[in-house]
Amino acid sequence: MNLRTATKHGVPVPQELARGKLAARSVAPAGGLELATRAEKVAAVAAEHAAAVDRDSRFPAEAIAAMRAARLLGIAVPREFGGEGASIADVADVCYALGRSCASTAIIYAMHQTKVACIARHGKTTAWHQRLLRRLGSEQLLLASSTTEGKAGGDVRNSSVPIERHEARITLERQATVISYGEAADGVVTTARRSPDAASGDQVLVVFLKPDYTLERLNGWDALGMRGTCSGGFRLAASGRGEQILPVGYDKIHAQTMMPVAHLLWSSAWAGIAAAAVERARAFVRKAAHRADSTMPPGATHLTRAGASLRVLRSVIADALRRFELATDEAALESVDFQAGMNLVKVNASELAVSTVTSALQACGLSGYRNDSEFSIGRHLRDILSSPIMISNDRILANVGMASVLSGVPSSLRD
Repeated sequence: MNLRTATKHGVPVPQELARGKLAARSVAPAGGLELATRAEKVAAVAAEHAAAVDRDSRFPAEAIAAMRAARLLGIAVPREFGGEGASIADVADVCYALGRSCASTAIIYAMHQTKVACIARHGKTTAWHQRLLRRLGSEQLLLASSTTEGKAGGDVRNSSVPIERHEARITLERQATVISYGEAADGVVTTARRSPDAASGDQVLVVFLKPDYTLERLNGWDALGMRGTCSGGFRLAASGRGEQILPVGYDKIHAQTMMPVAHLLWSSAWAGIAAAAVERARAFVRKAAHRADSTMPPGATHLTRAGASLRVLRSVIADALRRFELATDEAALESVDFQAGMNLVKVNASELAVSTVTSALQACGLSGYRNDSEFSIGRHLRDILSSPIMISNDRILANVGMASVLSGVPSSLRD
């Protein structure tokens, strides 16, 4: 079962993951287990530690170790560099599976794979990044992201701090508002102004590996949900070689890869959270009906609403994945319609995911509201509430406003 297939009664069943039914078309490395089977094993570990990760606001070390053992971190590395060549849709399925088990683990995986996609799609022509791709596959390195600064806030398309060049060497020092799981990562992929005299929107994307930088903590991470992402702020001081900068400008990378891939993978993780909440609600309604001689509990209508919302959410993501796979050239990827659509996927998916989890909570009533109940939806609700906030839906809608004016209205339902 995956984001591109139907599910029994319209509701994904998390238990099916443990029986190897994640995906109809799985990636299988030479001599290895299918992607679906490996994802199940990691999801099981993530589920076992999810409550502790949330309670202690700690990095999901056990799940990430299981990812490395299952070789999930390098699945999207192209085959010519020793990877498995998994598609974004394949990676999205893994995010969905992990989201059912531990939201923080799923989002960490989504962020890492977004950086891998940027390097694979825009850096594979340079020797340094080719070597990095091979290491990502062989060593299962974990990459973090630094795209927000104190002055720029959540505006990832502007940077205040530039790359400084010293012959073949480069340096960067920035106050990073957020570097999720920065202390646990093996490298940081960061945006910066191209040079001291460049405009704030003239950005590059550069990869620094652990020996290249130091992190000085500026603030911690005590959030309502997504507590295991450990998204604290840091002073990042990095030094490396000029060849570590990706050869394509960040404006191209952002439009063609960073934004659409991030939105697709985040949305897939949120859909997994929503699916887990719906399954709990369904289990509650079944148990309540069994106790009451098959009389449905008052909240059963909310389960219907949650299931319907989840179906729409999955359809939104599945359609966006197909659109991304069909956009094979720069013109298609950078078109106004495609850019607006990929931005709105994030907005629509986050709102649908919140609505789905809220309906699941209402279906369970007090049992869903209590933290000490087998049907508790509390963690799911707290985690999913991050989805419209990070990155802000309001900022996205404001940026897409002009595209809405320029885009025409489809003339048929199939356009």
